[in-house]
Amino acid sequence: MTEPLSQTAGPALPVVAVTLGDPAGIGPELVARLLARADLLALANVVLVGDAWLWDEGQAIAGLQVPTQRVGSFAEVRGRSSTAMPAFLPMDTVRPEQVVRAQAGAAGGASVLAVLDSCMDATLAGHIDAITFAPLNKHAMKLGGLKHEDELHHFAQHLGVTGYFCEFNTLNGLWTSRISSHVPLKDVPKYLDQQRIIDAASLIYKSLQQSGNATPRVAVAGFNPHNGDGGTCGREEIDIIAPAVQKLAALGLPVQGPFPADTIFLKARAGELDAIVTMYHDQGQIAIKLMGFSQGVTVQGGLPIPITTPAHGTAFDIAGQGKANVDATANAFKIACRMGQARL
Repeated sequence: MTEPLSQTAGPALPVVAVTLGDPAGIGPELVARLLARADLLALANVVLVGDAWLWDEGQAIAGLQVPTQRVGSFAEVRGRSSTAMPAFLPMDTVRPEQVVRAQAGAAGGASVLAVLDSCMDATLAGHIDAITFAPLNKHAMKLGGLKHEDELHHFAQHLGVTGYFCEFNTLNGLWTSRISSHVPLKDVPKYLDQQRIIDAASLIYKSLQQSGNATPRVAVAGFNPHNGDGGTCGREEIDIIAPAVQKLAALGLPVQGPFPADTIFLKARAGELDAIVTMYHDQGQIAIKLMGFSQGVTVQGGLPIPITTPAHGTAFDIAGQGKANVDATANAFKIACRMGQARL
């Protein structure tokens, strides 16, 4: 269902683009559940971006009909007189016969790239303030033309980022970043240097402030078992991590650590920390996902625009079954709204 666009100026809300994710996964269903909630729509001027047939399919799987207001370009969205329903900017990126549900495919990956690139271009042009994308599939995206190890590096290149960037994973107010990400575990020591730790801690501190936390409590995890046990289990804590924390303090950032990786999340769970800088992907991801798999969010840190997504994947095992839990997508959208508002 679509409604005509009014040209009168709308309220001062951030314009947040929402995309449908991989067409073979649970993304379209999640977006239908997300945009059916009036409490969430009240947080932003939302523009849904994607293929019309895929949006119809997502609503059908979710058992919902969500009214939208069709627009012909991103430039039309900010001037809407009412944001009670989402705008819908249809794109033609993939045909139904090119998609096999629950299977990664090149056509689906290329579709995801085309939609996300159009949203990034619109943000750079000043038409939207933040992006939330439904789950994507890295294998499908690589089949569809992704030239990088992950979507974050694609975003960074597309947006012309030259400084430090990394993924943040968040859960119920706790944020994590990492010094190394999608690399083999054997290569992690190559990424351990003081400057990367300083950059990661500084970035997560500033990003938390941008999301509304004025005085974030940030700590750094150790790398070795038992924090190195005074050097008997490794010297990275002594030679690299602790000196980086000291330099952060000298810069005026109240960052703590290093703390043993096997206990630092107990401090977080007790409410003593707002953010943890980890040394590699699973050091933080295992803990976050155990603490709340269906709630977690990934924030693409270090980019000039806020981009968020649920931390879980495309869930091919339940795609098309109407079982997808929208909580993480809703949390991702809320963060995008807060960070987008800070840009206005």
